[in-house]
Parts: sequence; C-alpha cells; structure tokens
Amino acid sequence: APSAMMAEGSGGSSGRGPPFPGAASAFRRWEQLRRRATTPWARGFLAVAAGLGLLYAVLRVPMRLRDGLAAVTVFLSTLTPKFYFALTVTSSFISGLIFVFEWWHFRKYGTSFIEQVSVSHLRPLIGGAENSPPAPAAFSAGENETSRQNVPECKVWRNPLNLFRGAEYSRYMWVTGKEPLTYYDMNLSAQDHQTFFTCDTDALRPSDTVMQKAWRERNPQARIKAAYQALELNNDCATAYVLLAEEEATTIVDAEKYFKQALKAGEMIYRKSQNCHSQSPQHEAQLRRDTNVLVYVKRRLAMCARKLGRIREAVKMMRDLMKEFPLLSMLNIHENLLEALLELQAYADVQAVLAKYDDISLPKSAAICYTAALLKARAVSERFSPETASKRGLSTAEINAVEAIHRAVEFNPHVPKYLLEMKSLVLPPEHILKRGDSEAVAYAFFHLQHWKRIEGALNLLHCTWEGTFRMIPYPLEKGHLFYPYPSCTETADRELLPTFHEVSVYPQKELPFFIHFTAGLCSFSAMLALLTHQFPELMVIFAKAVSIIS
Repeated sequence: APSAMMAEGSGGSSGRGPPFPGAASAFRRWEQLRRRATTPWARGFLAVAAGLGLLYAVLRVPMRLRDGLAAVTVFLSTLTPKFYFALTVTSSFISGLIFVFEWWHFRKYGTSFIEQVSVSHLRPLIGGAENSPPAPAAFSAGENETSRQNVPECKVWRNPLNLFRGAEYSRYMWVTGKEPLTYYDMNLSAQDHQTFFTCDTDALRPSDTVMQKAWRERNPQARIKAAYQALELNNDCATAYVLLAEEEATTIVDAEKYFKQALKAGEMIYRKSQNCHSQSPQHEAQLRRDTNVLVYVKRRLAMCARKLGRIREAVKMMRDLMKEFPLLSMLNIHENLLEALLELQAYADVQAVLAKYDDISLPKSAAICYTAALLKARAVSERFSPETASKRGLSTAEINAVEAIHRAVEFNPHVPKYLLEMKSLVLPPEHILKRGDSEAVAYAFFHLQHWKRIEGALNLLHCTWEGTFRMIPYPLEKGHLFYPYPSCTETADRELLPTFHEVSVYPQKELPFFIHFTAGLCSFSAMLALLTHQFPELMVIFAKAVSIIS
C-alpha cells in the first residue's frame, strides 16, 4: 500500500493523475462505474427506464390538459356578456392605437416600427446575424472600381439655380410664416461657403479672418454684422459684399448692387493673386479661393440680370464665364444658360448646348434630360392627338419624342407630376439630390413656364409619361437606360425639403405587413364588440361553443 501511494504521488507530481489520495480513490470509483455502464445489461436497463418515463409523460400530460380545459370551461361559463363586451372593446382600442402609430411611423420614416425593432433587436437574439453570409475579405482593385461605378450614389449637389436668401427665401417666410429651408440644407451651404470663400492664408488679413468666422455663424444677423466689421477693416473685401448680397438685400436690385461691388473688389484681388500664385503653395491656395469668389460673383450677377428681365445680357455673361473658366464645368453653369435660352425661345442655341453636355461621359440631370425631351416634343406636340395616333400609329418624329420623354421620366420619375400640376410646388432648396424629389421641385419651379409655352407639350407628356414604368424592370434590380433607381433618395429628400411639403416617393412602397395586421385586428375586434353589444346572449353562447370545441 505505501508503495502504491508513492506511485500515485509520483504520478500526480508528473501531471498524469490526481494530486490528492482522496481524489485518486474517487477517480477510480468513477472509472469503475463508467466501465459497468458500458455493459449490455446496463444499457438495456437505461433504455427500459427511459421508455417508462416517456410512457408516464404521454399518459399524464393529456390528463393535465383535460383538467385544465375543464377548469377553463367552468371559468368561461361564469363570465357575463359585459365581460366579453369590455374585452372586445379593449382589444379594438389597443389594436387601433398600434395601427395609428404604425401608420404615422410609416408615413414619416418609410418603415414599419415593429419590423424595424424586430430586425435590429430580436434577430441578433435568435441568431439571425450568425446566419447571414460573411462579407468577402478583400477585393481586387478592378472589382472595387467596377462595383463603385455600378452602385449609384446619393450625392447631394448644389442647386445651380438656387434663390437668394434675403430677396426670395426670407420674403417667402415673412409672407407665409413657413421656413422654406431646412437646417440640413443651410448647414450644407455653410460648408460650401467655407470651402469656396476661405483658405489657409486668411489669418494674414484681418478682414478675411473676420469673414472666416462669419461663414461659421448660425445666426443670420451675426453673419451680417461680421460682414460690416470686415468692410470696416478692408473696404475691398469681396466675400463681405457677397454675404450682404445673399442675406441682407431684400430685393434683387439691392443684391445686384452688392454683387457689382463684390465684382470690382474680386477682380482686383484676383489679378494680384495671379501675379504671385507660383511663389508658394499658400499663394496657390489663395488663387483658387479668389477664382472661386470671382466665378461665384459673375454667376450671381448673370442670375440677377435674368431675374430682372435682361435675359440677353445674362446669356452673354454666362457664355463669357464658361469660356473664361472652362474647367469649372462641375458648377453646372450650363443649366443656367439652358434656362435663359429657353426663356428667349432660342431653341437652336438650346440644342447646341445639349449637344455638348448631353454626353454619355458626363453626369446627367433633370434639366438636360427633360429639356432634350421638350425640344423633341416641340416638333410634334402641336399636331399630336392620342385618337389619331392610335388609328394610324406613331410617326418617326413622334416615336423619338415619346422615347425622349421615357428617357427623362426614367432618370427622374418625380418631375411629371409637378409639370402636370398634379402636385403643388414649393421653393426649391439650395441643394438637390439628382433623380430625387428635390431635383424635380427645382426643375419644375423654373421650367414649368417653358413647357406651358409650347402648345401641346404637356398634353404629349400627360399621354405618354406613365408608359415609362412598363419598360423598367421590376423590382428595380436594373435600369433600362440608366443605372437602377437608388433607394436612398427618400431619406435625403426629407432632409432637404421643408416639412410642410409631401415628399414624392418612387417606387411606391407597399404597406408593411403589420399595418395590414393591426388594421384587420382592430376591425375584427370592433365588429365583435358591436355584435356583443347588440346580441349579448347569442355571443356568450358562441364564445362558450368555441371554448368547448377548442
């Protein structure tokens, strides 16, 4: 025995056995039981015991269920019609509240609240996240570039025809009491102003330092006060005149005066920057800033001339600006030019501009697509008749016009309802989302008059625009002439457009399941409540019969 214990102790010290004698004996007993349990007679005994336990459960559970059902039947037989009426009314009221909340949430956010909670909170608990396929670890550069081109972005662009805050947006607010611009839109404009009108060398000039702070101010009065402070420090501060023209001037005439002063100061500063831009990177940044200021001022002066009726002057200023700064095509000055040429009814010049900018390599816009459709509709709209076309068929020119309308509607399906005055217009925002409702509002606000001027153009649009949706694959996994319509436009448009405007949504979302479910539950329980109130005895008998059958 001592030698056995020494052997066990040596085994424990070597890491192959229990460290204590008591543990060693327990371990031996466990090994003996495990070996006996693996014998055939032990397995048979365990199988018989399991079978008896299962048989007991099978015989016992129905007896318990029968007793429970009997107790429920006795309980239901003692209930009065008032209880059933209160139960159905409460059920109808609660389901009605859920239905109203679900409907409000869907109208405001475009999703079902119950489904959103289920996806975000319940699915991870039941292992839904684990069942999702893993994301690929890496892509090659070529695959990355291809996927980036094929997935449309919801990029927000500055509205090329945006209105003046002081002379137009503020006057609208004074008259109606409604804020035409959202905080998100104005915040984007503040970021644009800081990008366009500031640079790293502003700290060297006190007036530019003041204006750098002014562009970051949220309060309009504080921005205007800072602009006057900058002019006290430097009477040739072009950006100060720009801010006063945009926000303090209450008429287009006053805004034009400020912009003329900004042009005079901006041209002088631009010439100075040109002479010393190659001296250092800081001077190059200053030249870019001064170029941005000069282009912005000249463009706004052209827009002032357009609004004041001097359209030919405005066209000349825009053409000169595009020739002087041809690399700034991303500012979309050609859209201002298109609108002014349409006002002049210079359709040949409009076609020339479209031939240059309606190119497959350039980004499209509603202005380009719908203006191209308008020109083709102009050739046939005066003599177009749906009855005649259905009898003799469409001519080649009419087919071209219809295809151009289908192309425009596929690019932005929200525009026709504004052009046909099926939806009311609001003031366009300062930023737009291409192919979104904000772009449709901005386009129709300025171009509706051009469609009305051409006889029969709106009639042709009315007869043909809905045919576009028969050509687009559904669901929108791929487009017909353009990329698939992005699914993120609704969220961005709700941020850009004022709350009193009903945002147009495409494609129309189907009502979620839980809205149908809660509406049906509310209606069914209300019907039961009404029947219980009208026929109490009959409904009690019906409830007892249902409980007995169940």
